[in-house]
Amino acid sequence: MTSLTRKRIILIALGVLVLAAVIYGFLPDPHPVQTATVQRGPLRVIIEEEGQTQVEERYEISSPVAAFARRIDLEVGDLVQAGQPIVQLEPPRSAILDPRTRAEAAARSDAARAALAQASEQAQAADAVADLATQELSRIEQLQADGSATRQTLEQAAAEAEQAEANRLAARATVAAAQADLAAARSALQGGASGGSGMSVQDVLRAPAAGRVLAVHRRSEGHVNPGETLVEVGDTERLDVRIDVLSQEAVRIHPGTRVILDLWGGDVLLEAEVDRIEPDAFTDVSSLGVKERRVTVVANLVSSPQAWSNLGAGYRVLARFIVWEETNVLQIPTGAVFQTDEGQAVFVVENGRAIRRSVTLGQQGGLTVQILSGVTEGDVVIVHIDSEIEDGMRVEAR
Repeated sequence: MTSLTRKRIILIALGVLVLAAVIYGFLPDPHPVQTATVQRGPLRVIIEEEGQTQVEERYEISSPVAAFARRIDLEVGDLVQAGQPIVQLEPPRSAILDPRTRAEAAARSDAARAALAQASEQAQAADAVADLATQELSRIEQLQADGSATRQTLEQAAAEAEQAEANRLAARATVAAAQADLAAARSALQGGASGGSGMSVQDVLRAPAAGRVLAVHRRSEGHVNPGETLVEVGDTERLDVRIDVLSQEAVRIHPGTRVILDLWGGDVLLEAEVDRIEPDAFTDVSSLGVKERRVTVVANLVSSPQAWSNLGAGYRVLARFIVWEETNVLQIPTGAVFQTDEGQAVFVVENGRAIRRSVTLGQQGGLTVQILSGVTEGDVVIVHIDSEIEDGMRVEAR
């Protein structure tokens, strides 16, 4: 090779390098992206809602009738035993009489006393007449036996004696009625004067089960109405959790579904299990003012009581329902998936370029989603895709 040929080759090579440098200088820089690696691991599908604890068996002690309740000395949190007296009931107190009503009651008492005196006098007169008729009957019976009185006279005397005895019994009944009227009049007058019943305790309401006092609705003594709740008791060592979930999510929850309780104030997560899903949904208004249909789910605590010994009724908890769970799932961040006309897709980084691939998704667990097809373990995908990324574009991981 001559020196002239060698010089031409060198000049051509230098020209190519300069041209390549110029072309490279005008090429756009790689687009910065955030990436993640497709990997396998555990995946949970969780429904998360706030709930609160409640006593499994809550008993309301109420008055069965209108009565006068004695003062309740129990305090909230006090221990009670089954059958322990809780509330003492007495007959209702009578009303205090105003001057006009008192005068009327006194007049009725005086009238009843006079009626009793009159009835007593009439009873004495009836006794005298009856005794006389009895004596007359005995005398005529003796005369009739001697033949000095006729049979008709004897029968008339017997009838008069029978009538006199009946009058005596009627007079005595009138006296008893007058005595009752007088007692009622005196009771109304005396009861109105004192405002009391003058009667002893008639009934005692007892605790239906052992537990603690949860609420005292009526502490001072006084009149109570039928059905009025006075005290609530329950066993605080038997708690369950009530969680209101959206109706479209409640259909994925079933009795036996595992529940994890968090943010209850303790250092450990608590385990619970769904006991029942109430069939009737209700309308609730969210904090944003949106009306939502919700369903109440009741879960039983399965963690040992020692783990939640400081947990009480009405406490707030964060409930996570585990509706699906696997330990070895191919997954990517949810932010790597985007929608196309053909379905779901991702951008895979190959040789510094973004390559679009269609994927088939499975279960979604919060920030990650299961991949059924389209990528393999170890592939690098772009996360948080922006509008500038296109298929085949040069990219650079941040």
